[in-house]
Order: sequence, then structure tokens, then C-alpha cells
Amino acid sequence: MTDQLSLDLASLRIDRESPRRRSRWWLGALAAAVLASGGVAALRAAPGLLVATFFPPTVAVTEIATVSPAQGRIELTATGYVVPQIVAKVGTKVTGRVVRVAVREGQRVSAGDVLFELDPADERSALASAQAQAAAARARAAVARAQVAEAKQQAERSRKLAADGAAPAAEAEDAQARVVALEEQVRASDAEARAASAQASVQATGLANLTVRAPVSGTAVTKPAELGDIVNPATVLVELADFASLLVETDVPEAKLGLARQGSPCEVVLDALPNQRLRGEVVELGPRVNRSKATGLVKVKLLEPPELLRPDMSGRVSLLSEALDPAKLKEPPKQIVPAAAVTDRGGGKVVFVLAEGRVRMVPVTLGPTFGTGFELIDGPAPGTRVIKDPAPELGDGTQVKEKSE
Repeated sequence: MTDQLSLDLASLRIDRESPRRRSRWWLGALAAAVLASGGVAALRAAPGLLVATFFPPTVAVTEIATVSPAQGRIELTATGYVVPQIVAKVGTKVTGRVVRVAVREGQRVSAGDVLFELDPADERSALASAQAQAAAARARAAVARAQVAEAKQQAERSRKLAADGAAPAAEAEDAQARVVALEEQVRASDAEARAASAQASVQATGLANLTVRAPVSGTAVTKPAELGDIVNPATVLVELADFASLLVETDVPEAKLGLARQGSPCEVVLDALPNQRLRGEVVELGPRVNRSKATGLVKVKLLEPPELLRPDMSGRVSLLSEALDPAKLKEPPKQIVPAAAVTDRGGGKVVFVLAEGRVRMVPVTLGPTFGTGFELIDGPAPGTRVIKDPAPELGDGTQVKEKSE
């Protein structure tokens, strides 16, 4: 009975907490609705923002190019390197210690110039000894000749006495035999003297070998050996290159070798001188084809080589259908931007430069049309990669993905 009464009383109790809970629920629902409406408004204002953030658009890429007046005459373009055709790796014939260095890196030398000297102390002593031995041998040979002359006189007297019967004939025969023996001794002394002289010559040559001279005229392209270095015949003391023999060597595909004929005109642009176009001509074709690369070697001579020309410089060689006009050669190359990369933003012309997966909007100043593009008066440098046919929603800093990927 008591339990039933408690239940009845509990059912009559007023719930004072429910309005608060209901009000809190309504406030949360109202806030969520406000946020949702704001998000929808933001998406309506920038419909591509969310998509571009989480799903980068795929874009095509082109680049800004440099076009020279010879562009219409180019039959083939290949990369190459400047290579000297006359190179000398200077060494020594003997082992020794460097006591003098007469050349420095980058110095121009002539054939026969002294480059290095090795310590000559031991060779000088050996040469002096050999020369003394040669002198002693020559002196012995002279004594032997004097003895022969004396023996001949005695033999002549003995022969006369024997003919007169004043002396036995055997005595004259003995004197003549002594002359023959002494003459053989003279020949032996002469041979000994020649051998000693030859040995002295060997020592003199060894001494001369301690002075290292330039075998060819050229420029020292490596750092030379230093004072005190111990060198031997396997040591390269310095490397000389004849800059007058510099040619640009390039690999041409085997299928295009027919375009490279001796005397064919060329245009050469060195990476170190990108704004300078150089006239050249083919002077030599390699004697064989590289089977692994299917290319042939073509050597090009620069008709007016620049002072900056150095071995191992890289550049582009363009084989031309006809020689360049000197007047056209002086015209500066033009920078061309493809028309498909140019768009309007903010009342001006811009391009979108691609770098590290993001685009950067760059204003450009255009000149007259050139082919399928425009001459670029002011803008990014040649070789810069730009977006082709940029979409209207593409903005500065947008993350993109290349089609090639």
C-alpha cells in the first residue's frame, strides 16, 4: 500500500529540468543550422575551392621557348660538348723529387718550354763518375798506341839486324809478334773507351730527363704537381690542351646522320653564352657508330670561337639547311610564350607558372604574334614551365597535377 502511494505521488511531481534540456537542444540545432547555411553560402561563393583543395585539377604543361632567326632552317638539333683534339698528359721518364715548377694552371705554354725540374744531385754524381771512367779508358788507349809505336821501331831494328846477320831471325820474329799483340791491346782499349763514353752519354741523357719540357703548345688545364712531390713515369704532372683544336662534339641519331655532311653549316649556342649564337660547320664524322646508343659522332668547328670557349662546355648544335646570313646572326633571339598559356586576370595578361606542384600567377607583357604564340617582352625566363589552357577557377597558389603524371 505504501509502495503504491509513493508511485502515485511521484507521478504528480512537476519536472522542472525538462524546459532547460529542451531549450539547450533547440539552441544546438539552431547553431548547426546557422553553420550549415554559412557553409552552403561559402560553397556557392567559391564552388571550386573545396574541389581544388581535396582534388587537385589535372593540367597540361607547356614552356616558354627561345627562337632564333635560324629556326626555319634547322634540320636537326642535338646537345654536345667542347672537346680539344690535341691533348698531352705530361709525365716524366724517371722517378725523382720535384724541385722546380715553371707552369701554373691556366698558363699558355709553347712546345719545348721547361715545365718541371727534378732533383739532379744523384744523376750529376753518376755522370761525373762515368765521364772520369771514359777519360781513363781513353788514356789507356793512348798508352797502348804509344807502346805499339815503340814496338814497331824495335821490330824494324831487329828485322834489319837479322837481315845483316848481326842478330838471330827469331829475335826479329818475336819483335813482330809483340807488335801484333800490342795492336790488339789498342783495339781493346779503344773499345773500352767507347763503352765508357757511351755510359757517360747515358748518364747525361738521364740528367737531361730530369728537366720536363712541354711536348706541344697548349694551355695547362689541370693543377700541376707541386714542389717536393715524388713522381714516377706513371704520374701525370700536368695536362695540356691546345685551345686552337677545340671542336664541339655531338651525338647524332644514326637515322639522321645523312643530314651531317662535311662542310654543312651549323648554329651553336653554348650554355655559358645563351644569348650568343655562333656560326659553325661540320669538319669530321666519327669513323664508327655507337651500337648501344645508335648514334654517330659529329665534330663541329666554330668559325668565330669566343674568348670564353673552354673544354667540356656544353651547348646545342643545330644542323642547318643553309648558312646563316651574318646580318640575321646579329639579331637577338626571341622569347616566345604559347598563346594557349596566356589568359586574362584582373584586366591584364598573365600566365600560370608551375613549380613544385603549385601554380603561381605572373603578369606578362606581350609583343607581336609569332607562329602559335606571342613574343614575350616581359615575363618568366625561357624554359619556364607554364600551364596550358588554364581553367577560370585556377588561382594563385592552387595545387595541381600534371597530365603526364
